[in-house]
Amino acid sequence: MRVTPTELDGVLVIEPKVFGDDRGFFLETYRRDRYREAGIPYEFVQDNHSRSNKGVLRGLHFQEPTPQGKLVRVVRGAIFDVAVDIRRGSPGFGRWTGVELTGDNHRQIWIPPGFAHGFLTLIDATHVSYKCTDYYAPQHERTLLWSDPGIGIVWPGLNAAPQLSANDAAGVLLSEAKILPAYAGK
Repeated sequence: MRVTPTELDGVLVIEPKVFGDDRGFFLETYRRDRYREAGIPYEFVQDNHSRSNKGVLRGLHFQEPTPQGKLVRVVRGAIFDVAVDIRRGSPGFGRWTGVELTGDNHRQIWIPPGFAHGFLTLIDATHVSYKCTDYYAPQHERTLLWSDPGIGIVWPGLNAAPQLSANDAAGVLLSEAKILPAYAGK
């Protein structure tokens, strides 16, 4: 597999090796020893799967005080996936990175604990699957506003307001968010 660091410390784009022929294809979506060698030493405790139509925006989500790392991939369809560094004191604090993940390109993004995560669905009936390093804890869930001008995410192809859950529409600005303590270089 090919691992490409992003401009944010710890966030990685992973491109598994795909073996294809006229019957279809095969790839490993996760193999602990290889992912550890790539810099992802975490144990995953929960897998999630969502389906969304074009124009749905989910996020920007994080948990405090039980942060989750996420290994995200698209099974079918396409998304623009975003990570925002919310580790106070981090050199990347408040910055974002994004990557297009599709069912055809098989890319994955690793988002370590200490980042908010969200995505915009680019195609109808898109299926997203992701592994988490901690359990979902609704009492600890927090949401940053997807359109926070202080972060300045450029969502591709977004010509109108996205479809949002009530929770996502009520997200807070990063400047007002209760977030992780000082960056510890992790």
